[in-house]
Amino acid sequence: MKRILVLGAGLVAKPLVQYLLAVPEFEVIVASRTLSRAERLVGDASNGRATTIHVDDREALERLIRDADLAVSLLPYVYHPVVAGFCVKHGKQMVTTSYVKDAMMALDENAKRAGVVLLNEIGVDPGIDHMSAMNIIHRIHDRNGQLVSFHSNTGGLPAPEANDNPMGYKFSWAPRGVVMAGKNPARFLEDGKTIDIPGTKLFAHHWPARISGFGTLEVYPNRDSLPYIETYGIPEIKTMFRGTLRYPGWCDTLVKIVELGLLDDAERDDLGGITFSQLTSRLIGAESAAPDLREALAAHLGIPAASKPISDLEWLGFLSDTPLPPAATTLLDVLAMRMLERMTYAPGERDMLVMQHEFIAQYADGSREKTTSTMIDYGVPGGDTSMSRTVGLPAAIATRLILQGEIRLTGVQIPVVPEIYEPVLSELEQLGIRFEERTEPLSG
Repeated sequence: MKRILVLGAGLVAKPLVQYLLAVPEFEVIVASRTLSRAERLVGDASNGRATTIHVDDREALERLIRDADLAVSLLPYVYHPVVAGFCVKHGKQMVTTSYVKDAMMALDENAKRAGVVLLNEIGVDPGIDHMSAMNIIHRIHDRNGQLVSFHSNTGGLPAPEANDNPMGYKFSWAPRGVVMAGKNPARFLEDGKTIDIPGTKLFAHHWPARISGFGTLEVYPNRDSLPYIETYGIPEIKTMFRGTLRYPGWCDTLVKIVELGLLDDAERDDLGGITFSQLTSRLIGAESAAPDLREALAAHLGIPAASKPISDLEWLGFLSDTPLPPAATTLLDVLAMRMLERMTYAPGERDMLVMQHEFIAQYADGSREKTTSTMIDYGVPGGDTSMSRTVGLPAAIATRLILQGEIRLTGVQIPVVPEIYEPVLSELEQLGIRFEERTEPLSG
C-alpha cells in the first residue's frame, strides 16, 4: 500500500483527499495544524488517518515525509521548498499546486539524482491552464504551424444566479491573496511590443472579454506573461497575454480602492477604536465630521458621487459608523476582512470557474486559423466548489499517476509535457471538467 501525506486541510483539500481515499491501494494521511479539519476530511475511511502538524516543527515534518511515499503540499507557498527538500533527502515524490519559485527550482538537479519528481503548478491556474494550452499548441506545431497570438483568461466567480452583490465577486479562496494580487505589476506582448503595467495602474487596463456560451466579462492582465513564451515553447509568438476575468465593473472600483491606499500592507498603529467613516475621512484628508462624506470622497477620487465605485465603497461600509475589525493592523487587512464579511457564498450557492484560450495559428500555405477553447465549470450546491474541484482534482490525479508508475519524470516539473497533461486532462473530462473547442479559418 502506498502512503500519501497531504499537508494542509484548507479550502481545496476535500476533493483531492476524497479522490485519493477512493483508491484502495492508497493510505492517506492528512496533516493539519487544526486536527478537526483533518478529521472531517478523512471521515470514517478505513485507509485514512488525521494528524496534527505545525510546519515550523521541522523534525516532526521530516518524520511524516520520511514515512510517506509521496507528499502533497497544500501549505502556503513559502513552505513548499522545505517540504521538497525533505522529499529529495528521503527519496520521496512531491506534488503541489503552486507556482515554481527560485528556491524550488534550485532543487531540480538533486531531485533528478534522487530519482524523484517535484511536480508543481498542477491545479487550475496554474495547472489546467498549462495543460489545456499545451494540448492545442502541440497540435499546431505537429501540423508545422506557428502560433502567432495567444490569449489565456481565467476567473473564479459567482455563478450568475449567485451574483447578487454590487461588486460581482464572492470569495471561494483566501481573500487576502485575492486582494494582494491587485498589487502585482503586469507584462505582456502585443504585436511584438512588450507592454509593462505598474501595479498601481493594473486595474486601469481592462477591456471586455467575450466568453463563448456565456456572455461578456471583463479582463485585466495577470502578472508577467512573457516567461510563458519559453515555458510553452512558442518563440514565434507575436502576442502573448494571460488575464484575470471578473464581472464588468470590478476594475473601475478597484482602481479607486487602489487610489485610496487600501491595498497598503504596511503595519499601522492608528486603526484601533475608529470607524470605517473615520478611516475614510483620514484617507482623503477630510474632517471626521464632514457633512457629506460621500460627496467628499467622490471629489477626492475625481468621480461623480453617483458613480459605481462610490456606491460599491458605500456598500462595503466605508462610509458607515461600523468599527474597524479589531484584528486589522494594515489597510489591506481592513479591506480583506470587510470583503470577506460582505462577499461570502450563502449555503447552497454555486461558484463558477471560467477559462478561455484563444489561439491564432499560421501555416506554411499562408492559411490562418483561430481556435477558441472554453471551460465553464460550476460548483455543486451544498457540495464542493468549482475552485476546490479544479485545483484539487488535477493534483489528485497526478498523484495517482506518479504512484502507479504512469508518470516517470524526475526533477522539478510543471504539467506542460504530454506524459502529464494527456492522462490528467482525459480523466478531468470524465469527471465533468472539460473544454469546448471551436476552430474557424481567418482571412488576410
